[in-house]
Amino acid sequence: MSRPPGGTLYSPAFLSLAVELSRYPYDDMAPFQGQATSRTCGSSIRLSFDDDLRSVGLQVTACAVGQAAATIFARHCANRNAADMAAMPGAIGAWLDGITAMPEWPDLEILQPAIAYPARHGAILLPWRAAVDALGKADGTR
Repeated sequence: MSRPPGGTLYSPAFLSLAVELSRYPYDDMAPFQGQATSRTCGSSIRLSFDDDLRSVGLQVTACAVGQAAATIFARHCANRNAADMAAMPGAIGAWLDGITAMPEWPDLEILQPAIAYPARHGAILLPWRAAVDALGKADGTR
């Protein structure tokens, strides 16, 4: 029997993360809102949260890889500080490129099979880039 396209990338555990997104509805009234779009695949995300990164909301238009990354972000972003959040896109990008070890973020190891798919790396980075966008806005809105 041949291997399915994508190999172990789309495992049941991986795909279940995409379904979990419904737990994080986007909030147009949240004080912090950001967005990001992947230049490689066109996937996009809008992210909303309150002052301590609780009550995270997501609006994701992405493949299952981007959806899984968004869920992993939402599960574990509470109470992160702005400096830590700002460092994550670079740290995750270096890990995806094989330059450094996996950064510390719970459940990130679930995305490890996507390392072999560089076209998906931009989708993985979306939630962290959207958070940096939101935190970088002077008035904390839009």
